[in-house]
Amino acid sequence: MDLNALKFTREHEWIRVEGDEGVVGITDFAAGELGDIVFVELPEVGTEVRAGETMGTIEAVKTVADLYAPVSGTVTAVNEALADHPEAVNASPWEDGWFVRIRMSDAAELDALLDHEAYRELTGA
Repeated sequence: MDLNALKFTREHEWIRVEGDEGVVGITDFAAGELGDIVFVELPEVGTEVRAGETMGTIEAVKTVADLYAPVSGTVTAVNEALADHPEAVNASPWEDGWFVRIRMSDAAELDALLDHEAYRELTGA
């Protein structure tokens, strides 16, 4: 995965733009901080989400964290495999552990997100 092709939130979500949609997940830094992920609650396909607002939860052995939408739009797909295999987020956060696809309603919102270098500076990773 070319991390320079991604945009990041300060809450540790990433988005990879593919046309008018974005694939969303959490970073390996976030997955490592959470520990073993045991359950994810994702929005349903067709749900309208707004940038910066909660759209789901990530449950790990010791904590529960909110999943935030990096951009506004409509959820077009969810990673159904995570229902049975949430550990994929820890094992492959950039590939198999993605959460949702969002059809963006305002691509300009991407400009408010961090590039890879700024995200590395934020996390020190």
